[in-house]
Amino acid sequence: MAFEFWGNMGVRAHARPQIMQQVQAFSATVLPQRTGLIGMRETQRVAESSQTVSGVAERYASSLFELAIENNAEAEVSAALDSFQALLDSSEDLRRLIKSPVFGAGDQLKAITAILERAGISGLAGNFIKVAASNRRLFAVPGMIRSFREIYARHRGEVSADVTSAYALTATQEQELKEALKGVTGKDVAINVAVDPTILGGLIVKLGSRQIDTSLRTKLSTLKLSLKEVG
Repeated sequence: MAFEFWGNMGVRAHARPQIMQQVQAFSATVLPQRTGLIGMRETQRVAESSQTVSGVAERYASSLFELAIENNAEAEVSAALDSFQALLDSSEDLRRLIKSPVFGAGDQLKAITAILERAGISGLAGNFIKVAASNRRLFAVPGMIRSFREIYARHRGEVSADVTSAYALTATQEQELKEALKGVTGKDVAINVAVDPTILGGLIVKLGSRQIDTSLRTKLSTLKLSLKEVG
């Protein structure tokens, strides 16, 4: 893969509403044209096993990290990927764009290019995401970002934890969580936060082989089982 390093990355806060409107407009334009395919193909997402997707994500992330090291741009690339992940967390339309097979590679690349330009995400990270779109690997970008964070954390001598939250965490909440996990591990912890509204509330934290599940969904499931046993 060939990338060109441009620099000057990061999402401007005032641009986010415009970016979200652009994503919504794209979805509104493309989806109605393919109504007959949506119901049939939406449930037939990319036929990759989770293991294969993980392998793809790790390979792409490793390549990106090597390029970031060569350009002394690890921090800049990490910040740009964080910005893109923030866009994904805040827009259901953008998540649909990268995951749904309804959109062709050309449609995805065109939309992603416009979104990256409006968000100010360029350089290695911007080109990386475009390459993923060209190769029909956009669906794996969240995993690539997670893998990049893990590689970067190891590079800095940190431990990495995957965190699932029902809503986006604030900077203060993330810092408090990092401090709590540091108290458990004795090391600095880099957290990879993913938003999943279906857990309803609470957090799911994966740290190595350990998992802490305080999600409301799990608590409700446990309560239902208890009620069935009582009944």
